[in-house]
Amino acid sequence: MSGLFGLGQSLLLALPPERAHDLAIKSLELGLYPRASRPDDSRLAQHLLGLDFPNPVGMAAGFDKNARVPRELLAIGFGFVEVGTLTPHSQSGNASPRLFRSIADRAIINRLGFNNEGQDAALERLKPRLGGIVGVNLGAGRDSEDRIGDYVHGIARMAEVASYFTINISSPNTPGLRDLQAPEALDALLKRVRDARAALPRKPALLVKLAPDITDEDLPEVVRVLVSHGVDAIVVSNTTLSREGLSNRAFAREAGGLSGQPLFARATRMLARVYRLTEGRLPLIGVGGVDSPETALVKIEAGASLLQLYTGLVFEGPSLIGRIKQALVAAMEQTGADSLKPLIGSRADYWA
Repeated sequence: MSGLFGLGQSLLLALPPERAHDLAIKSLELGLYPRASRPDDSRLAQHLLGLDFPNPVGMAAGFDKNARVPRELLAIGFGFVEVGTLTPHSQSGNASPRLFRSIADRAIINRLGFNNEGQDAALERLKPRLGGIVGVNLGAGRDSEDRIGDYVHGIARMAEVASYFTINISSPNTPGLRDLQAPEALDALLKRVRDARAALPRKPALLVKLAPDITDEDLPEVVRVLVSHGVDAIVVSNTTLSREGLSNRAFAREAGGLSGQPLFARATRMLARVYRLTEGRLPLIGVGGVDSPETALVKIEAGASLLQLYTGLVFEGPSLIGRIKQALVAAMEQTGADSLKPLIGSRADYWA
């Protein structure tokens, strides 16, 4: 079954993007998807964040917003899945159309605006044991009067089911949200979030997802604040407001965050800079433009311990997951490595 989650790739790409996404989710729910054909090579495994990752390839947040199909995504071959973004209460997001695809650019622009059914609905779906690593991506409500309070609420509400938390302060589609990346605001956010987690009997790892549009001048201070608060990992990166490299002019005029191939160089350069700023001591998740085995390996070499993809899957289908894993094993064999560790950050200086 070579089509995306059981549906023909060409069919999905012919449909409006949001309709195609809904059909892909439904296909998973109906069991119409390819299962991983073999166990993962043990050399792909890593122990990070207090968790045992069978392989480094993860499904990024944004696909399974409402935690409807994490079990199915794990069965396809992902090493971990991140659900959400979840806000304390349900919200419809921005008006349609709000999702745009450019096949020529191998890119997507979205201005969805954290559309989701809320944390309570996701909590009930995640309570049964899923047999794998499922992270929870948390966001603030669009009309919230206390956005930091929304993250605190999410930590307390979802701790019993989250393998880890990702604090999403980098979406461009909730007005003012990225202001929380400013060092003073980030410091206040992390103080409250850490206090909330400290009060819980179960303490999932805490990750922060950054925007690729943070300037070179501002990035060192942002990273310093993250490290000073002891975050467990950094996700690099979210979608970009840049339209650099796009050939489709009508597509480029759409508002929202850009993902896919045009984001790759920007996100990878930032990944390498964060790797160097943290001196390789902090696990990083590389996201942005992973659409081939080659781009996946570059992310690892730039400093990523783990990878996430979403847009690449839209254009390549689920076979991409297995092809990436095969390429990583081949790279280890070529270098004589028995794990990914020697590859991680091996070319960070080149990208930074």
